[in-house]
Amino acid sequence: MTPQLTLYHCPYSRSSGVMTLLEELHAPYVLHVMNMKKGENRAAAYLAVNPMGKVPAIRHGDAIVTEQVAIYLYLADLFPDAKLAPPPGDPLRGPYLRWMAFYGSCFEPAIVDKWMKNTPADKSSCHYGDFDTMFNTFIDQLSKGPYLLGDRFSAADVLWATSLGWMGAFGLLPKLPVIEQYLARVTSRPAFAAANAKDGELAAAQAA
Repeated sequence: MTPQLTLYHCPYSRSSGVMTLLEELHAPYVLHVMNMKKGENRAAAYLAVNPMGKVPAIRHGDAIVTEQVAIYLYLADLFPDAKLAPPPGDPLRGPYLRWMAFYGSCFEPAIVDKWMKNTPADKSSCHYGDFDTMFNTFIDQLSKGPYLLGDRFSAADVLWATSLGWMGAFGLLPKLPVIEQYLARVTSRPAFAAANAKDGELAAAQAA
């Protein structure tokens, strides 16, 4: 029997992107829903899963995986029939891993630094170099479209599109046509609608 796959989830949070990926993968999964406003993600029961108290996290049998990018990589490889992760040996495997890692190690930290008005380290020692070079590197890749890997849709697009969506909603990104067109293209997929509908129901239930 296949081990049960559980997503620890708070509605309309970073874990929403993982739920979208699970829908794209047509993966069987169970939701363990928590109310972030009530601090349930900081309760002892969840801290035993992820001491950071953050979502997403997944449990697959006895394995617990935390950290957003790690979860995307794990799940996309776990369900190869969905073809959302180029396998080892595929020429696109390297670029796929690159843009997954670029999001977590460069893009989001740079966006958050800019949002919080943190003074970044000198370019020679800052882990993302400087904001403009980082951002332009991403935009150059996105402009090659229609997806991050060219014509091939992948789990990387789920990660980036869900993240760009919430960043745009909070006014953290410039309104560039290349970003808006990319978001419209990716978020029009049925998996995004399915995950958003689930989140709406969950959020409504928590507000009741």
